[in-house]
Amino acid sequence: MHAQHAPRPADPLDLVELDSLLTPDERAVRDAVRTFCDRRVEPHIADWFEQGAIEDIRGLTKELGELGLLGMHLEGYGCAGMSAVDYGLACLELEATDSGLRSLVSVQGSLAMYAIHAFGSEEQKEEWLPRLAAGTAIGCFGLTEPDSGSDPGSMRTAARRDGDDWVLDGRKMWITNGSVADVAVVWARTDDGVRGFVVPTDTPGFSAPAIKHKMSLRASVTSELVLDSVRLPGSAVLPEVRGLRGPLSCLNEARYGIAWGAMGAARSAFRTALAYAGDRVQFGRPISSFQLTQAKLTDMSVELAKGTLLAFHLGRIKDDRGLRPEQVSHGKLNNTRTALEICRTARTILGANGISLEYPVIRHANNLESILTYEGTVEMHTLMIGQALTGQAAFR
Repeated sequence: MHAQHAPRPADPLDLVELDSLLTPDERAVRDAVRTFCDRRVEPHIADWFEQGAIEDIRGLTKELGELGLLGMHLEGYGCAGMSAVDYGLACLELEATDSGLRSLVSVQGSLAMYAIHAFGSEEQKEEWLPRLAAGTAIGCFGLTEPDSGSDPGSMRTAARRDGDDWVLDGRKMWITNGSVADVAVVWARTDDGVRGFVVPTDTPGFSAPAIKHKMSLRASVTSELVLDSVRLPGSAVLPEVRGLRGPLSCLNEARYGIAWGAMGAARSAFRTALAYAGDRVQFGRPISSFQLTQAKLTDMSVELAKGTLLAFHLGRIKDDRGLRPEQVSHGKLNNTRTALEICRTARTILGANGISLEYPVIRHANNLESILTYEGTVEMHTLMIGQALTGQAAFR
């Protein structure tokens, strides 16, 4: 028989002791990111959201680079070379502060940097990856178009050969970091299939007007990319990939981070609701003593634990042998839906205060409305899992 140890005291924020699954090094990564976010971003994030702009985004990006968070799961070229679980924990902490902050890091590392790291030439890697890892340069990723979202194969942006050069024409839409980026990874149709191009944003014919009037991801730069006869040297093409496999593999990297990040937003909302319910007195007692409120808090706690455990499990698989697309879809689909429901429930516990930016709940809920559909809508991830289950592609 095994000796019985006394159970640990209950932590209301981690009743099932998920923290015990982490190694000391993983806890150190998590704590470092949490400390940075608490010090550098939390005091300002509600104002940035309300203003629709991040104050000194270049300075913030450089600080994120100094912390080693940009492309942190990539090897070499100034990247930290950390594990998928380390990266996931960072995404969770970043999004517990704000989805826009996690989007900045995710697009930089999992989309722009990953594309160059996985498919770029040695010259492209050496030119861009160290600067992007350090945060002295900002990257963006141009795939979605005004009329091409879930069906990237219908993209209209095209690249044609002109002598030794390439000439790009087209539009990209809903591009995070676009207006502040130094380099864009742009996907375009060619006579040889879809190809990726490394486009310095100071190239003539390239512009990136900011998208305004957003009610979600307001503390994030979102832009249109306009490519008007953008002439690039032959060396600008990513040499190691052709077809949609390139951009879709990048999206799977970012979707993995979303599975973790969404649980950060959910944790923030749950923590806020739990504290508020204990402090808010009605009918002579805290509302946390009422059965209906306890039912809400219990459901939130259970779903938060399940989603975080799923993200952690996917991270261990990714580190061990890599993830299949439908496994990433499981995490992205479940955890974004779960996080949004947790935020909506937290909003009801806070009552009218739930819509105030004095609390983070409505900000997270608004952000998650974007997270729910970007990098794969609920419908597309549902059908990707459905195809894995049945062998039938319902969307083709």
